Amino acid sequence: MKVSLIKALCVLCLFFLACDKIAEEKKTASPPPKVTIIETEAEDVPIYQDFVGQVYGFKDIAIRARVEGFLEGIHFKEGSALKKGKLLYTLESQPFDANVAAKTSKVAEAKTGLAYADSELRRIKPLAEENAVSKSALDPAVARYEASIASVKAAEANLRAANIQLSYTKIYSPINGIIGRTQAKVGDFVGKNPNPVILNTVSNIDSVLVQFFITESQYLKWSRFLQEKEKKGTDKRKKANLELILADGTVYEHKGNLDFVDRQVDPTTGAMLIQASFPNPEGLLRPGLFAKVKAKLYVVENGILIPQRCITELQGLFNVMVVGDDNKIDSREITVGPTIDEYRLIVDGLKPGEKVVYEGLQLARDGVVVNPQTHKIDQQ
Repeated sequence: MKVSLIKALCVLCLFFLACDKIAEEKKTASPPPKVTIIETEAEDVPIYQDFVGQVYGFKDIAIRARVEGFLEGIHFKEGSALKKGKLLYTLESQPFDANVAAKTSKVAEAKTGLAYADSELRRIKPLAEENAVSKSALDPAVARYEASIASVKAAEANLRAANIQLSYTKIYSPINGIIGRTQAKVGDFVGKNPNPVILNTVSNIDSVLVQFFITESQYLKWSRFLQEKEKKGTDKRKKANLELILADGTVYEHKGNLDFVDRQVDPTTGAMLIQASFPNPEGLLRPGLFAKVKAKLYVVENGILIPQRCITELQGLFNVMVVGDDNKIDSREITVGPTIDEYRLIVDGLKPGEKVVYEGLQLARDGVVVNPQTHKIDQQ
């Protein structure tokens, strides 16, 4: 009985040992985990930068009262489009009419004096030529005649000035554009501080200007990039292909060009003023809007871009999982550059043609053998 029990126990032990061995063999024979990889490629990577800018009209003309007086009439609808030469404001003209009348009488008076001096000279000159009168009598007549001519010219100049002042009582639009809100109402005294001097502003917005600031380093990179393009024969008019991102996040459909670079860097801020121009045929853009200007600052030649999801960060250190030729994982520390949409520029640590884990990072450990599945990403 005891012998049979011992035999049974031995059989059970052998059975369990066999099961453990089979399980271990199965465990050893489990396939390597599948991961999705991408293959790095070298390409020229344009580096863009967004700058906050403000929109201005291509021409923003202040409508000023050039003479003092009470505002008598407003002849436009606020916010409306108008043509060059459109009557905008009228000021009281009575004082200026009176001044013109006074200057006109002065011209008449001066011309009368000239006529008298001319007749005197005509009378005395023949007598002086025949020595009927002395030369001392001729000289005053000549002087009076020349003085009368000068008086007429002065009176006529004063009359022209008076007419100019009178013309300022009617204010016209100097350009085609859109007019803003009036700063004065009928009955207000205008033309001298503290009363309104600038009555309104007319803006031509067929195209608009966008002003923004860049740092010294950004200016140097951008300037070198544009100079390099110019050396390669790129059309100067197309050397700055700028995009405008509006406040609602949409991209403005028309692209702009570099229009103006300030002559100096502001020493207090270290920034430089840049101005770009954008066509505005639909009139969507209005002066005062804020928008982002997206500019290509420079191009990294033979750069490597990988999706940000491939990168892990720990305490400021960036790593990727690289699959070697033997399908083993190599945890690689990298140096990263700017973020470009969903991608990151790799400055150092990766070479073209290397395989980087794209999906399955939780299964990838340093030294682990994996089953890589290639995934092709369409980078646009």
